[in-house]
Amino acid sequence: MLEYSKEVMKFAELVFELLSEALGLSPNHLKDIGCTKGFCMLCHCYPPCPEPDRTLGAAQHTDRTFLTILLQDDIGGLQAVHDGYYIDVPVNPDAIIVNIGDLLQLVTNDKFVSVEHRVMANGSKQPRIAVSSFFVHPPTSASVYGPIKELLSEENPPKYRETPAGYSNHFVPRQRVGNNSLSHLRI
Repeated sequence: MLEYSKEVMKFAELVFELLSEALGLSPNHLKDIGCTKGFCMLCHCYPPCPEPDRTLGAAQHTDRTFLTILLQDDIGGLQAVHDGYYIDVPVNPDAIIVNIGDLLQLVTNDKFVSVEHRVMANGSKQPRIAVSSFFVHPPTSASVYGPIKELLSEENPPKYRETPAGYSNHFVPRQRVGNNSLSHLRI
């Protein structure tokens, strides 16, 4: 896991460089504001479920991160919202899934939008295994996050208030539908 985490960090730095450039910023901009400083990795095991159509593996949500990198096995079960409907995310053993998180949505002022997703209960005979790598603000950070000033203009005013990293959006209760974690910061 240690070697994997090192490789994920390198990959995330590249992704943040590409996202920075896509925003018209210097390649290091997102790294410089701390998007790669907080890292948490979780291993998920979804055991086989005898009645998968009666439950969910993980309820609908958006990730309260800058970025989430997901490595999953060949069983599947991840679904994402597209055009208002949940669709299966195809399993590809040669792919890594990258999710934009709520904090990246906030700092980019909706240029990048977090995706609502869920995990269906495992109906196979084998456990479903996934490794999520979350890029978050450091837990002891005194940083304040808000829309990146270089992305704002008269035509594109800030859509969110600034928020201290420690407060962020982690203490907002989840709702059954939609992305509630940014609603309290929306201007």
